Amino acid sequence: MAMCVEDRISSFPDYILCHILSFLPIKEAVRTSIISTKWRCLFSSISTIEFDHCLLSGLTDRNVDSFKNFVDRLLKFPDQVSLDCFRLSDGISSWNDEDHDFDVSGWICAALCRGVKEIDLQLDNLGDTLPALLFTCHSLLTLTLEAKCFQGSKIEVPSDFCLGNLKALYLTSLVLFGDSIHRLISNCHVLEDLAFIECFIAYAGALNIQTPSLKSLVLDLDVVEYRNYNYVVVINAPNLVYFQYTDAVAEGYALSNMKSLEKADISIYRFDSSDCETSATHLIQGICTVRSLSLTIDEVIFRTCRLPIFHNLIEFEYRGLGFNGRETWLVEFLHCAPNLKTLTLNFL
Repeated sequence: MAMCVEDRISSFPDYILCHILSFLPIKEAVRTSIISTKWRCLFSSISTIEFDHCLLSGLTDRNVDSFKNFVDRLLKFPDQVSLDCFRLSDGISSWNDEDHDFDVSGWICAALCRGVKEIDLQLDNLGDTLPALLFTCHSLLTLTLEAKCFQGSKIEVPSDFCLGNLKALYLTSLVLFGDSIHRLISNCHVLEDLAFIECFIAYAGALNIQTPSLKSLVLDLDVVEYRNYNYVVVINAPNLVYFQYTDAVAEGYALSNMKSLEKADISIYRFDSSDCETSATHLIQGICTVRSLSLTIDEVIFRTCRLPIFHNLIEFEYRGLGFNGRETWLVEFLHCAPNLKTLTLNFL
């Protein structure tokens, strides 16, 4: 006698089933529609939608139109649940190339109109794709923008930019101009996590970050020899706990209100600069309250006689290409850390 197996999963409420489907790739989530009548339309109510490069590579000229219709039904139909996350990533092919004529900006707008909380875009032609609505959406909590093309993408931030509820902003491989940077930062009033990763700062007199709510700041900038470093880095973040900075030495630094800083990871390099030692020393002076410090330098670029006392420093990691005459400098630096407990020497 055949045993009757009870389908307990299908007896779950729809909101639980939709939550389960959100963890599946979109292609697998759609395939569940053949299980039964109950499952037929569940995939259209999932709260996380991701179109990745694997899905793009599986498209052919024959099924592109069917895919466009599917996306319209998934994103643009009314009376659908709000979205937790919308993610779009390129591979060898691009979502916004001229071959397929996908309405990528329309997809992003549809996600925004559904009150999406997180948007993650990793695209080739990123700067040409972003709709104006993206920069004024109050439902957004996390925004990730990454240009996949080698040259990076120029981002034009509109004058009415305001993401009042944004808590995390991650930007990778973008070309950012002075005014755009100021608008990005000053109009995110509850921002806690901010990262510029391999970004190019162009025509900026100052990289000015004054955000009382900020807790984590990553400035991992594009270090290239032909860049112009004639700008000042200004940071006023009284609640900052983590600070990562990678760049050639800028013209100047003004770091204040860093009393909450727990950990700093600093990697700085010397290019042409009129007073590199003074600027680098000002950078270190600004983080003197830190408890854990990792420091990478290509040569000695600090004036030890002007270093502060690091009263709170208990962990210090030095990274560099051997000593090469820096032994004396390192010993003098350690004299500035009277409460140090852990010293790590990591020769790259």
